[in-house]
Amino acid sequence: MSSVMRIGTHSGSFHADDVLAVALLRAFVDADASVVRTRDEATLAEQDVVVDVGGRFDPEARRFDHHQNAYEGARSSAGMVLDWLEHEGAVSPALATRYREVLVDYVDDVDNGRRPPEPDVPCFSSIVATLADSASDETFDALFEQAAGFAKVYVEAVAAGHARERAAVDAVRDAMQAAIRRGDAVVYLDRYLKWKPAYFELGGATHPTDYVVFPTEQDVRVVAIPPELGSFEKKRALPEPWGGLRDDALSEVVGVPGARFCHKNRFLAVFDTLDHAVAALERWGLSHRPRGCGGGRG
Repeated sequence: MSSVMRIGTHSGSFHADDVLAVALLRAFVDADASVVRTRDEATLAEQDVVVDVGGRFDPEARRFDHHQNAYEGARSSAGMVLDWLEHEGAVSPALATRYREVLVDYVDDVDNGRRPPEPDVPCFSSIVATLADSASDETFDALFEQAAGFAKVYVEAVAAGHARERAAVDAVRDAMQAAIRRGDAVVYLDRYLKWKPAYFELGGATHPTDYVVFPTEQDVRVVAIPPELGSFEKKRALPEPWGGLRDDALSEVVGVPGARFCHKNRFLAVFDTLDHAVAALERWGLSHRPRGCGGGRG
């Protein structure tokens, strides 16, 4: 391979899979990789990697096309490239699984006709398709690069979020165990973390806690824990009289100074200090579960 990876893909219109394949290669192999968009076989043969064109699937030769009859798998070029990156150790198995869950399997399914893009939803595939639909013969290459740039930002953001989630596991585990030792219903974190995935990975659905408390740069947040990851319900909602109030009106109802805001749906309350947040929870009997309370939905 040359000092800068050379990627070949097809000319003309583009789709989510070839855009994503290029973004994955730039994110995990060579950020400066060049792209040649052509169907000329001689030119493609000169490239280090070829995606979505060429009629050949050969990971060892870095050829990733899925259109030929000889390929009977479920991948698009994006899924093929992700498999190769995982095999080569450029992407960990856990991160590869995350990509498949949140992006790549969907792109594979749309590109191979197993499902249509969600109607009226700006999903990844439809965003790329909108860019392609706006292009002309003179602008396809430039818009492809814009789409690939957007895709690389998204790919890197997924990786960063995954890394934060993994880093949060130990801290969240310690906080959950501390709540058990105290015998109360509040998980206290010393900083904001992506706590929900870790909490539920560690058995949070059956953990006897109802709230997570953590500081931000400006305030302290009290968040009602959902019964499962992705749910908009609450194990135990914040008190009904708090809902929708702000500042002095909220402090008067809560009976503690420094209250700033409670969402009308009672999943979030904001206080100026940790002491005031703790005092509010204790005053309203929220620090401990009522006897026999299983944390039903609020």
